[in-house]
Amino acid sequence: MENYFEKQFELRYFEMNRSGEASSTTILTLLEETAADHCYSINHSLYDLEEQNIGWVLLSGIMKMEHYPRYKEKIIIRTWLSSYSAIRGIRENIIYDGKGNIIGRAKGLWVFFDIKRRRPIQIFDTIKEKWSSDQEESINYNITKKIEAIDSANFVKEFKVNQFDVDTNEHVNNIRYLQWMMESLPGEIIDNYYLHSIDGRFISEAQYGDTIISYTERDIHENSFSHTIKTQSNNKVCATAKTLWKERVK
Repeated sequence: MENYFEKQFELRYFEMNRSGEASSTTILTLLEETAADHCYSINHSLYDLEEQNIGWVLLSGIMKMEHYPRYKEKIIIRTWLSSYSAIRGIRENIIYDGKGNIIGRAKGLWVFFDIKRRRPIQIFDTIKEKWSSDQEESINYNITKKIEAIDSANFVKEFKVNQFDVDTNEHVNNIRYLQWMMESLPGEIIDNYYLHSIDGRFISEAQYGDTIISYTERDIHENSFSHTIKTQSNNKVCATAKTLWKERVK
């Protein structure tokens, strides 16, 4: 394949979970860091874009992990754009362990966004030219398919949106939604299983000061769950997701 970008990471202690493996939020953070470095590599860093009141916003995505790296393990994330529209791009990702084995895959739909006007804008031609694209997919999956919100749930938890939950695009970072979803999961899942896949949709913005409610409900499949994040004040749906968990080998 062509037109890809790679970045290596060595997993650090504070990125581990209680089982000594990288947490799922760590992997999502490293995926975002790789995308940010891909922007920097073509002289359109996120800070350069921010000075123009522009940013990239994730609309939907999926991540699948076969297993998670451990402390001090080196991984490589390969990323590329598989397609563009005028205002959106689909970013593909493959995660390799230190021996070159594939341990994870991810795909995200990103929109080029005017931060002040809160609306999409056309992607710069220079970005499309410098990144180019490759039609190969990391995962053959439709990440635009709607995930229905749930109105009642087995597990419910409430959170307040604090200052550090909000990113440079002036809205709650998508990784924070995953953390809120996982906080509402039953303890036996967190203790004995690992997140094999998450399929998420980001629907509307939560703002600093909002109180949000995380709803989690057992799905029809074993160890799978449906999730919805809503604002308490007006019941606005901010995000929906499906997760699947696999038993951790001890």
